[in-house]
This record gives sequence, C-alpha cells and structure tokens, in this order.
Amino acid sequence: MKQIYNIILILMMTSLAYSCKTMEIPPMPDMPRVPAGFLGSSDSVSIGEIPWEQFFDDPYLADLIGTALDQNLDLLTAMERIEIARTTHRISRGALYPSVDGIIRYRSGDIRPNLLGGTINGDRNVVNRLENNFVGVQSYWELDIWGKLRDRREAAFNRFLASQQARHLMVTNVVAEVGHLYYDLLGFDMELATIDKNIEFQKMALKLIEIQKLAGRATQLAVQQFAAQLLSTQSLRFEKLQDIIATENALNNLLGQYPKAVERAESLSIVNLPVVVHTGVPADMLLRRPDIQEAELELHAARLDVEAARKEFFPSFNLVPYVGLNDRSIPAAFQFPGALTIGLLGGITSPIFNQFRIRAFFNQSIAENRIGVYAYQQAVLNGYTEVMTGLSRIENLRNKYRAKEEETELLLNAVSTANELFRGGYASYLEVITAQARVLETELEMANTRKEIFHGVIDLYRALGGGW
Repeated sequence: MKQIYNIILILMMTSLAYSCKTMEIPPMPDMPRVPAGFLGSSDSVSIGEIPWEQFFDDPYLADLIGTALDQNLDLLTAMERIEIARTTHRISRGALYPSVDGIIRYRSGDIRPNLLGGTINGDRNVVNRLENNFVGVQSYWELDIWGKLRDRREAAFNRFLASQQARHLMVTNVVAEVGHLYYDLLGFDMELATIDKNIEFQKMALKLIEIQKLAGRATQLAVQQFAAQLLSTQSLRFEKLQDIIATENALNNLLGQYPKAVERAESLSIVNLPVVVHTGVPADMLLRRPDIQEAELELHAARLDVEAARKEFFPSFNLVPYVGLNDRSIPAAFQFPGALTIGLLGGITSPIFNQFRIRAFFNQSIAENRIGVYAYQQAVLNGYTEVMTGLSRIENLRNKYRAKEEETELLLNAVSTANELFRGGYASYLEVITAQARVLETELEMANTRKEIFHGVIDLYRALGGGW
C-alpha cells in the first residue's frame, strides 16, 4: 500500500510541475488607439447625454416611445435574459459556500478475501456480512485556495452587467426605430399633401386644355397627355396611402399592439428642424454606447474565464464534514446518543489523466478571450465610424434641402410662367406638362430630404449612446 501511495504522490507532483510550465497565458492582441476627436467637430457637449424625453420635443412621438418601452416584446424578452444572467451569478456565488445535504444511507454486502492479505478480520477464507446505516447531514466544501471559484463568480457578474447593457442597447434601438417610423409617417403625409396639391393643379390644367380644344386651339393629343399625367399622379397617391398604412402597422407592431391609426403631428413641414448638433469627444461615446460597454464587460468576463481555466491545473482541496446517527442495524442507528457520529473527511484532488481535457478548455478560453478583444475593437470602430458618417450626412442633407427649397420655388414659378405662355400661345402643352412633372418630383424629393434629416439626427443620437 505504501508503494501505491508513493506512486500517486509522484504523479500528483509531476502533474503540478507540468501544469506550472504549460499554463502560461499568451498575450492578447494590441488594440489601436481611438482618435482624440471626431474629424471636423470641436463640440464638447454630446447629444448622447440628453434623455430621450428632452431630445424629442414632439408630444405625440414621446407618447409612442413611452408605449414602446413598456410593451415592446423584444424588450420584455431582454428583461427575462437579465433575470437568467442574475440567476447564473447567484449560482456561481453559491459555489463559494459549503453545500449541506440530508442523507439516509443503507449499505449491505459481503466482505470477501482480497489479493492484499485477507479480510478485515485477517482470515482469507472467511466471508463476513457487513451492514451500515447512516441518517444525518453531510456537507461538501471546495476550498477556493487559488481563487478559481471567485474568478467564475466575477465572470458571471460581468455577464450579468453585460446583459443589462444589452437591454440598454435594445432600448436605444427601439427609441430610434420608433423615431424613424414616426418621421416616415410625417414624411409620407407631407408627400401625400404634395401629391394632392399637384392633382388639383393638374385637374385645372386638364380643364383648361379641354376648353382650348373646344375652341380649336388644342388637339385631342394634348388632352390625352394632360389626362395621362393626372392619372399617373393619382396612382402615385394610392402608393403613398399604402406606404402610410404599412408604416402605421410597423409602428404598432413595434409598440406591441395591433394595427390602428397613429396619432401624430399635423405635418412634417411644421416640425422644427434641429439646428445645433453637438457630438462631444470619442471618450463620451465609449462611456455612453451600450454596445461598447457590453463588449467591454464580456471581454473582462472572458479574461476571468481564462484565469479560472488556468487554475484548473492546480490541485483542489475539499472538506466533507458530516454528523448523524450510525450503526450496523436500523433500530440501533436511531439510538441517541450512542449512535451519534461526527466526522470530517478531507482530500486533495490533482488532475493526472485529464490534462488533455483541461488543456483543451484552457485553449478554448484563450480563443474566446481573443474573440472578446476583437469584438470590443469592432464595437469601438463601428461607433466611431457611425458618428463620422452621421455628421457628414446631416450636413450634406441640410445643404441638399436648402438647394431643393430654391429649386422648388423656381419650378413653381416656371409652372405659372408655362401656363401663362400656353394661354397666350407662346408655349406648347408639352412644356406645361414637363414643368408640372418637374415641380411634383422636386417637391417629393424635398419632403423626403427633410425626413432624412430627422433620420440622420436620430442615427447620430443613437451612435453617441443616446436613448436610454
């Protein structure tokens, strides 16, 4: 027996020495430095710090966002995921403390001769009947000498915090999506109003050309061209009506409710355009964006997983105290205090034959840690890129809108001029039709550009971590 114990001790010492050599954690990839500021911006206050209740000053939109935050099914699902992460953290905390189990145990069997020198009585030819009964409690406690269990607990806690950031990210996305759909609705309303106005103009032009035909000053071809243009604009009106219905349904779905009419502002043209957009500095973005915070917490959890996996190579120290009633027969086992038994078992467990399994988990943890580094880098890069794109987009859309305003004014004057010239016989009906078509196209583009400006501001607000 002494030789066997010596062999086991040698194997344990060899395993520990091998582990100390092979469990070094390789360095993680370097992360590039974030630029000190956003190109073309020197503002010091970030719109990401403004609560959504103040950022959106439209009461109709505020009511819609509030409803979405209360009823959106994805957000409700995210809350349950947070609860799952909280429970996982509680389970990991419980691993640091002893477990206590109630035990009722009955053992019965024959003790037969063995190869090492006989039975417990020393007689190789005697078969003994052994019975043992135990009723009591037993505890199991793994002493966290190396901090392995604490690492796992901290990793679970970081993932719990990451799940909260995931919900914050979902909140920002829901707020932004509600804003997008709301301004889509107002944009379609504005386009529909533009179409209706042009339909009236085209009806007047059609009546005029019909009168001129009766007077012999226009041909049937001209009448047909004006009528075809009117029908084309009327068909476009039905498209916009369908766009409005589809957008209302999508918005109601986002709010977790069945389709119905959506109350909104009278027109996008009376909603004030944002004048000042502050961006802040990249450090603000890193502190505000939920996806960056989530990636950072996941990265920290992955590092703790690596530490815990590395410490799996070390021996484990276990204590098993127990107290109860114990005797060879069941009636005697319930005699107190004669059958009272108190004991303490201790053990050291060192990995010997499962080194490859532990090594595999260790390498897997290292790979997952690298993935966490790359995910964090990607989140920061995405955030910076989105802000830069948003800044240039808003500026260019504003310039485009001003140009479209001037173009629309000129084309409206051109329509009036074409009608006057046509009445006087100095312009053809094709010139009138062309002028009317151009003004309709430009007014629709202007409405769409105004809508896109609001989209751009919302996207920048989200990119800077606003909305939660």
